[in-house]
Amino acid sequence: METSSRKAQKTGLTHFKALLQSNVPQGRNGKHKGIVTTILGDLDNLKKGSALRIPLAELAESKAKVRSALNRATRKIGRNVATASDADALYVWNAREAEPDVAKR
Repeated sequence: METSSRKAQKTGLTHFKALLQSNVPQGRNGKHKGIVTTILGDLDNLKKGSALRIPLAELAESKAKVRSALNRATRKIGRNVATASDADALYVWNAREAEPDVAKR
């Protein structure tokens, strides 16, 4: 007795809907893309010497997950940012490029 999956293989039918590859979405919009995009946009407009204060209560995900997603995004685009946090907020600012250590010469 043949199973339905073997029948499908023999007849060319599929269990799932088929579509043209050109209709398949390209790229991935992760679940943190919205907050990370917002933070990066705010950092673009931030005055030198200032930091963003993002209340933890306004984050849909945990502080650690948002910080991790932000880290992945900034590494990917080669941007240098720094973060800190306390019990109520996540702080993010544009970090200066690391200056060469003159003492190590």
